[in-house]
Amino acid sequence: MHTLRTRFKKDIVAEFLPPSGSQASHSYKERVVIFCDGLPSVPSKRSLLEFFSKKGYWVFHPRYRGTWESGGRFLKKSPHEDILDVISALSGGFRDFWSNKKYTVRPDHLYVIGSSFGGTAAILASGDPRVTKAVAIAPVVDWTRKSRAEPIDWLAKFTKRAFGQGYRFSHSDWRKLEGGKFYNPFGMIERINGTKLLIIHANDDDVVSFKPVKTFAKHTGCTFVPVKKGGHLSSSILLKKRFYRRFQEFIKKKM
Repeated sequence: MHTLRTRFKKDIVAEFLPPSGSQASHSYKERVVIFCDGLPSVPSKRSLLEFFSKKGYWVFHPRYRGTWESGGRFLKKSPHEDILDVISALSGGFRDFWSNKKYTVRPDHLYVIGSSFGGTAAILASGDPRVTKAVAIAPVVDWTRKSRAEPIDWLAKFTKRAFGQGYRFSHSDWRKLEGGKFYNPFGMIERINGTKLLIIHANDDDVVSFKPVKTFAKHTGCTFVPVKKGGHLSSSILLKKRFYRRFQEFIKKKM
């Protein structure tokens, strides 16, 4: 199985897979999972796409505007808006570039999953009524809090040096992260519906500190799963039975 590729809203390139066994030429009303990338990271979630496809989900892995294959400028607007643009485009139909087959998806359950920087996108996207529930793994909830392992100024320089044109952003757009109002869940905590949100975070995470995330979880009333050890967790933990079971329990839980 190889992942399929498409483009949404002119700029946003995404890999995707339909549920295993589906016929590509038809329209479906199905369960959808959208994965949000961390930063910086190489876009490689094939194992997760295949795993969730076999579980009966449509799965999408978009690249934010201004990153990797996508056009535009990174951080010109909040990355979670790129995820919402993907959601808006699903029902309008899209083509796999390999085969030129057209797909149309009208989800009746839509889940957004992200880790670290992508966890922020998942949290903010959860405020959209079209999102059924969201899962944020080791998410950044407050950019005004300094990271021990990855200070924000260091991260900007490292991303430019190590990933080059994989991330295309201006200095002024990057500085917006520090203000506390842009792409910052703590800055808009009153808009977060905790019943739609699951957060998983390790106590020994030195990239995104545990304490602010625990506080955020308490204020929002979301489902919070603390992990004693594990460091800076990624979305791949959902491949483990223990955590996939928690995901299943969460999405089945009535709000």
